[in-house]
Amino acid sequence: MLLDTASLYYRAYFGVPDSVKAPDGTPVNAVRGLLDMIGRLVQDHRPDDLVACMDADWRPHWRVELIPSYKAHRVAEEVPAGPDVEETPDTLAPQVPIIEAALDAFGIARVGAAGYEADDVIGTLATRAVGPVDIVTGDRDLYQLVDDARGRRVLYPVKGVGTLQVTDEAVLREKYGVDGPGYADLALLRGDPSDGLPGVPGIGEKTAAKLLDAYGDLAGILAAVEDPKSGLTPTQRRRLDEARPYLAVAPKVVRVATDVPLPEFDAALPKAPAQPGMVDALAHRWGLGGAVSRLSACLRR
Repeated sequence: MLLDTASLYYRAYFGVPDSVKAPDGTPVNAVRGLLDMIGRLVQDHRPDDLVACMDADWRPHWRVELIPSYKAHRVAEEVPAGPDVEETPDTLAPQVPIIEAALDAFGIARVGAAGYEADDVIGTLATRAVGPVDIVTGDRDLYQLVDDARGRRVLYPVKGVGTLQVTDEAVLREKYGVDGPGYADLALLRGDPSDGLPGVPGIGEKTAAKLLDAYGDLAGILAAVEDPKSGLTPTQRRRLDEARPYLAVAPKVVRVATDVPLPEFDAALPKAPAQPGMVDALAHRWGLGGAVSRLSACLRR
């Protein structure tokens, strides 16, 4: 099981009231919410391995070089040596180090790689895996990794993690008319304002799905642009032709990396907290006794 950690703690932050605070008044709603999410996932799915995948760089320079608008609207402060500082709610940013300390204390593998997003870590670990993989994320971009033949699916939180949409190829075809790899092509064609991806003007999700159904993939669509006998409308042909510079670089930006150099780590789901003293100290310092007890109990089952 691979956790898109930032995606989940953002959901926890907005899903758990900010009245949940430490004894000193520091909000810990994201911390408590994430620990409870992980406990519920362990209880319901009992994975052999569990990895909390992290954003070592939420806006990698190599992606920005290709598409400068990539996540540009979310930059709070540019850092020449990188990574840039992301706009984060004032009461969430201080909780991230607590989350990291808690994961370490429990012995839950926490993995990132310099110059890469958590999505790329997930893509690499999913590609390396020899057995089934569940990816837990609130980010639809990772639908591109769905692969029935390899047992890869996305567990997408609909309401907390108690209600998860189990996303396999059948769900993707029903909702979007594509398979996993096709979702990446769909996303780059339609664009994504939340990630600063412009897409092809005039090509929305439904049109993108129809083009992919007709021509197979992005390469097939571009071949159809060159073929005067293809079924593209004149407007579609013009728009796709004008978007060639974008379409030449968008695949590398949109598709997750699958060959990220990762540090050595132990992915095994711990059967008990690795550092019980540290877990107790964090529970006392931040008023997390209930969440810590619940997660500890789930690990021991």
